[in-house]
Amino acid sequence: MQYDIFLGIALTFGAGMLAQWVAWRFRLPAIVLLFTMGLLFGPGLGILHPSETMGWVFRPLVSLLVAIVVFEGGMALDIRQLREAGEGVARLTMLALPINWVLGSLAAHYVAHLEWGTAMLFGAIIVVTGPTVVLPLLRSAKLQPRVAAFLRWEAIVNDPLGAILAAVVLQLMLLHVDLHTGVFFTHTLPDLLAAATESISAGILPAYLIRYLFTRDMMPEILKTPVLISMALVIFTACNLEMEGAGLVAVTIFGMALTNLHIPGVAELRRIKESMVVLVVSVLFILLTADLHREVLKHLSIPILMLTLVVLFVVRPVGIFFSTLGTSMPWKERLFVGWIAPRGIVAAAVAGAAGIRLKETGYQSADLIMPAVFAVIAVTMILHGFSLRPIARALKLTLSNDPAIAILGASGWSVDLAACLHREGIPVLLVDNRSSALMPAAQMDIPVLRTELLSQHGQEALEERPADYLIATTGDGIYNGMICGHLAPAMGRERVFQISPGVARLDFYHGLSRDSRGKVLGEPAWNYTLFDTLFEQGWRFTSRVATEANAHSFGTDDNRLDILVSRRTAILIRSAEDSTTVVPMPGDLMISMVPPTDQTGTEGEGEGEAP
Repeated sequence: MQYDIFLGIALTFGAGMLAQWVAWRFRLPAIVLLFTMGLLFGPGLGILHPSETMGWVFRPLVSLLVAIVVFEGGMALDIRQLREAGEGVARLTMLALPINWVLGSLAAHYVAHLEWGTAMLFGAIIVVTGPTVVLPLLRSAKLQPRVAAFLRWEAIVNDPLGAILAAVVLQLMLLHVDLHTGVFFTHTLPDLLAAATESISAGILPAYLIRYLFTRDMMPEILKTPVLISMALVIFTACNLEMEGAGLVAVTIFGMALTNLHIPGVAELRRIKESMVVLVVSVLFILLTADLHREVLKHLSIPILMLTLVVLFVVRPVGIFFSTLGTSMPWKERLFVGWIAPRGIVAAAVAGAAGIRLKETGYQSADLIMPAVFAVIAVTMILHGFSLRPIARALKLTLSNDPAIAILGASGWSVDLAACLHREGIPVLLVDNRSSALMPAAQMDIPVLRTELLSQHGQEALEERPADYLIATTGDGIYNGMICGHLAPAMGRERVFQISPGVARLDFYHGLSRDSRGKVLGEPAWNYTLFDTLFEQGWRFTSRVATEANAHSFGTDDNRLDILVSRRTAILIRSAEDSTTVVPMPGDLMISMVPPTDQTGTEGEGEGEAP
């Protein structure tokens, strides 16, 4: 038994991280890979048997891990984003949910021939589009902010609401309560309202307590993340004792309250929890998929497969169509949201527990709940996971897929660099907090952003026009370092650069810490004064197409400042701190700053070196 547990832990964590890395490296939906890993190790090879190995601990552990994911998702819900997304979000959460429930129940009864009670439970379970599936897809899709907000809010809000709906339906079925009897109005409905009130209070009041402790320096930094996670788990457990599913509502509201109270330092803590949630999601998907028994797969039949297709192509699109009638949502957004609805962990967890309890009560079609829900989960994850980005691009609902550069600081030479990149079709964004400095770039139709990147508004504005690389070019080396250190956790530490703060400050031990600044752009001697002086002397940025003849000279000519290489799928920015040198390939675009004598005939040509 001990050997099985250790083997299962090693396989789960190792396979989960391998799937996440492969998904990142080859730009694949990680959820699909995790789902495949679970099927392989569970029903496929029979190596993992989570519920049998862990016993009664398995279901409570899954519930607590789901609570952590939902809590982190709640922290992504800013009320300002809700106002920006408009009435579409309210329609998706308030109207679409009951419509999808009714349509899903009708489909389950008439297509898969489930009993009415079991059909209504199936309809309640499949209204959930969980954040454990949707959020990882959104991170890599580069959707327009409004569309991303629709899917994010729907997933996170509907997750607990759908779980509560399923719990209420299940309780009514177990008690054989008729909605027209006095029992429903005298006991069931008051219990539901009491649980809702308790959940809202349990989410909001602890958030104010956290703000009180954090803003008065009554909590050490090292305890902040453990305290938040522990409090979320306590809230979840306490509310679930009142009513199953109420805990998910409470932790969602707790996360939302923390974000919207704007507590200093919570943004940094959110990044830590995001990393932890990636691990939690990986483990959860593999465990829950591996726990599927082969008997469940044997129950898959033609009616269940037909039910799955009806859910995908009829129930969801029709529900979204009717719930968004009369809104300002364009037809492209309605079509896209009507298609994208992957189901995940909450649906699987609720279906697994509900099927067992219904079977014990005597419902004949209870055995079909798990395979029916499993079919919806599998098909939606695969189809929606692989189709989200292509369909979004076809409907023009994505931002540019080409690697983009943000340049901080508008000066004469940085505007010239942005203009050179812009001419070559490389997505570039020039950022400064001075309108006058941005004016020359705006007149050349170069995208500009007037904001302070250290402000919350600046972070949100940059998220709306995401950049893959950052080059900080202001004359203040310390400020450049602060910006790079601030954005490094989100963009990647190897993708934030700054002009040299001075050779002396780059000393590994006594100088500026590498954790507190970006990578040096080019050579240590290339500071702001050098770029500014060369620009005054007539040096300008130009582009050249790399060939077999000139590629080897990149970075070796002292009469040229070779900055970066643009490739179709990546941008290679030169830095003396790189362990490997940048080597252009034929066809790459090389961007360099050259003197006036070398500017004629170099831009866009492939000959190479200046005379």
